[in-house]
Amino acid sequence: MNDIPAYLASLFAFNDDHPLLFTQIHFWVLFFIIYLFFSFIVSYKKKDSSFSPIKRVFRNGYLFFFSLFFYYKTSGLFVLLLIFSTLLGWSLGIGMDHSLSTARRKFLRTIGVAVNLGILCFFKYAYFFTDIFNATFGTEYSIAIKIFLPVGISFFTFQNISYIVDVYKRKIPHVSNILDFGFYTAFFPQLVAGPILRADQFVPQLYKPFFLSRRQFGIAIFWIVNGLIKKLVLADYLAACFVDRIFENPNLFTPFENFSGLMLYSLQVYADFSGYTDIAIGVAMLMGFYLPVNFNSPYKAQNPTDFWRRWHMSLSRWLRDYLYIPLGGNRTSGVTSYCILFAILLIAAFRLKITGFTIAVVAIIAVILLLYFFRPSHRKTLGTNVNNMDTMLLGGLWHGSSFNFITWGGLNGLGILVFKWWKGCPWRFRLLVLFLATVSLGIASHTTDLPLLNLLYYCIFTLLIGFTIVFLLKRFCQVPTLNSQLSTAWAVAITFVFISFTRLFFRSGSNLDPAEANEQAWQTASMMVEQIGSHWELSQIPAILANYWNVFLVFVIGMIVHWLPTRFKRRYRIWFASMPLWLIAAVCVVTAVVLYQFVTAGPQPFIYFQF
Repeated sequence: MNDIPAYLASLFAFNDDHPLLFTQIHFWVLFFIIYLFFSFIVSYKKKDSSFSPIKRVFRNGYLFFFSLFFYYKTSGLFVLLLIFSTLLGWSLGIGMDHSLSTARRKFLRTIGVAVNLGILCFFKYAYFFTDIFNATFGTEYSIAIKIFLPVGISFFTFQNISYIVDVYKRKIPHVSNILDFGFYTAFFPQLVAGPILRADQFVPQLYKPFFLSRRQFGIAIFWIVNGLIKKLVLADYLAACFVDRIFENPNLFTPFENFSGLMLYSLQVYADFSGYTDIAIGVAMLMGFYLPVNFNSPYKAQNPTDFWRRWHMSLSRWLRDYLYIPLGGNRTSGVTSYCILFAILLIAAFRLKITGFTIAVVAIIAVILLLYFFRPSHRKTLGTNVNNMDTMLLGGLWHGSSFNFITWGGLNGLGILVFKWWKGCPWRFRLLVLFLATVSLGIASHTTDLPLLNLLYYCIFTLLIGFTIVFLLKRFCQVPTLNSQLSTAWAVAITFVFISFTRLFFRSGSNLDPAEANEQAWQTASMMVEQIGSHWELSQIPAILANYWNVFLVFVIGMIVHWLPTRFKRRYRIWFASMPLWLIAAVCVVTAVVLYQFVTAGPQPFIYFQF
């Protein structure tokens, strides 16, 4: 009995070594306590049973203060930064709506966006910008203080920017009550890792009465259970038993193990991030609020463009509406678009100081300028492509303050542009390009024996074989359904492998001190490229599969479930929600027991907490 007060005290105290996570029993005990009081608030009725403004403010204020407490449990005194950001957005919204002057409204909008971006840049990019300045001008400045990154700062600053811009455009009216607005900014289920709430989507929910049907309750429980399974069974298990070992020292493992580490990391990061989103959606639904869908089976994508319509959809839409379209979208592009692209390329060239890369950057800039000035008919297409690349580069930078994240974003942008060009080419021309590229890379790789050239040769040769098979099927296969299914499967496989390879730069920079991320990330990425591009001993693969059979089995099962038809998933979700309550409770108990068997060395933080 003496341990109970100490346990309750630990629930309400901040511990820097053990931040509050959805995967901890502490969170669910705390949420159960909070939900009991919440249930009393939303169910309490006077003679007038309507959803009164007082009851709404009481509900939203209660959840706002709990959200602040939740953020305190994850980030300590950085909760003061969240409060400041909330007060700033609220006051600017009121100021813009009460102002009749367009110039004043624009000034307040600019202040709001600038301050939010300034906060984000200081905490997230101070080391990065200092490193760039030193590399460019040959100085040795350093930051005297240790800057810690507040959890989820990218998410709540983007939400505030969304609100400020939407109020400025008069898409929504300002939120007059600070408790209502604070609830929008700090809503705890999605606060630290998304999905990003758009003001025009979530603010109207602030004024709706609580409603939770029997089926919605079952759906909410399903999302929570589904998210926990993704996180603990897939993400944490794959990370602890295989992926983390590979990335810690790639040179200790074979080319096949390094390649497998990349493929398994793709499932890990999806299960980790979408698992958090599922839990957040379920917890929010229990309280009568609905968060946007953030993932739509991204590994069913048949090309990079389709992938980014399915992956982290709230961020993709935010970047589209608040960056890509303001830059000009697919209509045009101004000086700003070209300046952003040229600046990032030149800064990267100065920082990396790789002769070949510098030559490539100069050549790219020269080609773009030549096309712009001497081929006016191509300016619209050129501008659209530049806007696309700017969006992906800045989206990469949003994820992390090092060049490996910019590289990751740039590779995804390049993949989108190459696909747009590729799909407009005739099949025979595609095969010819792949054939010439295979021959050229084959000669170069055998002449110089560089791991990177070997890796590119393996990739292009595989593409040539696959596209040849697909081309022959299209020409001679008399079964259209089979033809279509095989073509789709091939496109999905190629897209998955491409996306996984781009994550080489994403994963190698994760979980690193920002002051050291650039050097360590590039070293890890280089080692993995060298390993994968070196000679493969095919005879070792069966022994590796036998040694890690459990890991690969979890990976295969996870991918099969991911590739199940969406309609089928919807059916078993509804079937679960329609079960009797006692059976749902029994499933939850059994799931908890099974999840406990998969718990590794303590709960692992969600990957996107660092963004």
